Amino acid sequence: MDLDEVNPNISLLDQVKMQAQVLVPVLKALRAELGKERADRLVTIALREWSRAMFLRIGARTPGTPAEKWAALNAASMPRIGADIDINVLEGGPGTMEFNVTGCRYADFFRQLGEPELGAVLLCESDLHISEVGSPDVKLTRTQTIMKGGAYCDFRYRMKRGAAAK
Repeated sequence: MDLDEVNPNISLLDQVKMQAQVLVPVLKALRAELGKERADRLVTIALREWSRAMFLRIGARTPGTPAEKWAALNAASMPRIGADIDINVLEGGPGTMEFNVTGCRYADFFRQLGEPELGAVLLCESDLHISEVGSPDVKLTRTQTIMKGGAYCDFRYRMKRGAAAK
C-alpha cells in the first residue's frame, strides 16, 4: 500500500482522529523533553514537509493540466469531507470560486484536544499544498481559518485565464 493511499470508506474526520491518537502523545512527549516551542516547531516542520510532499506526489501522478489536477484532488476529497464542514458559496464562475467555511468539525475536534495549531498544520495547510498542485493555473488566497480563531475560513480561488478546471 502506498502511503498516499487512503481508505475512501473512512471519513477524513475519522482519519484525522486516528492520526491525532498517535500525534498528540508524541507531541506531548517531545514538549516534555525539548520544551513547547522547540517541540512544536519540530513537529510543525515535519508535518508540513510530509503533507506538501504527499500532495505534490499525488499531483504528479494525476493526469491533466495543473488546473485539472487541482480539480481532481478537490473532487476526490469532498466525499471524504462530507458534512463535516458548512460551506457558504459566495461566487462562482469562469476563473473564480469564492466561498466561506462557516462551520468546521475539524476545528471543533482540535480545540477540544487543546491542539488547534496541530489541526491547522494537518488540515488547513493541506489546502495550500493542493492549490500548489494547481499552480500556476490556480491561486488560493485565504486570510483566516476557524482553526486559528477566525469567524470563518475564507477561500478565494482565482484561475488563470484559459486554465479553468474541467
